[in-house]
Amino acid sequence: MTGWAQRLRDWRPPDPPLPDHLQAVVTPDDPEWFARELAIAAAPPWRVWTFLLRNLSWLVSIFGRVEVTGGIPEQLRRGPLLLAVNHVGDFDPFVVSVALFRLGVTPRVMATGGILATPVAGPLLERTGGIRVERGTDVARYAVRVTEVALVHGGHVVAYPEGGVGLSADGWPERGRTGMARLALGAGVPVIPVSQWGAQEVLQYGNDWGKLRTALRAVLRRPALRVHVGPPVYLDDLRFGRVGDANRARYRIAAAITRGLVPLRSADRRGWIDPTRPTTATAAYPGGIVPDDVP
Repeated sequence: MTGWAQRLRDWRPPDPPLPDHLQAVVTPDDPEWFARELAIAAAPPWRVWTFLLRNLSWLVSIFGRVEVTGGIPEQLRRGPLLLAVNHVGDFDPFVVSVALFRLGVTPRVMATGGILATPVAGPLLERTGGIRVERGTDVARYAVRVTEVALVHGGHVVAYPEGGVGLSADGWPERGRTGMARLALGAGVPVIPVSQWGAQEVLQYGNDWGKLRTALRAVLRRPALRVHVGPPVYLDDLRFGRVGDANRARYRIAAAITRGLVPLRSADRRGWIDPTRPTTATAAYPGGIVPDDVP
């Protein structure tokens, strides 16, 4: 590898300093990125990130028409938020980030460790407040700690309860994992359901030349990229650590996202579902039908 290529690979933006009250949290056995992500989580949103969202969000609109409905009350935007989003494809983090910024939220997006490990793009995403999620590994607990710090400092954290792109056969959200539910109950912060549809048309699931094909087709067709932000999920009667409550919370979160998704999919006459996406999971509420007895 040449010198300039190595410098490009190793480049990262300046990190904020780790606050004194978090110094004791970090030990020599922790991953090298842990202290860095704690510092970013405790800091205000990066000014470069807010600049990009304010001035370059039009780039997302090249691939489709971003349509946002719903909203978040101002009093909630002043404090910490967990934003629970259904995951339909690789392009939707960009759509959701633009949509939330329009509503007064500066998102910190949970992302897989593989993305954050890529040169240039990974360090940039991390610096925007991206939280590394290493599911199924012995370092997965670090994501919880970083998220807790972000919330304590008033952060707006975007999380995908399904743990990845939803793989139900009919495209409706899965019931999700209990991790986000436990985090919400433990932190006691509002959970805002964010439903979105259309971004799966921009970048297909399959990692081949089809991604380029779908992206070019989206530029020509400009599909509707719809995002709906619903009212907070009711979790007041649930308690962290009480048997069954995390399970109840995840079903309520899935129900809220599904309810918000119904009108978005009804407005999509094509009803396009990515044919390259595996269908190995089951929707929490098949067909988008949520029973009346779910809060």
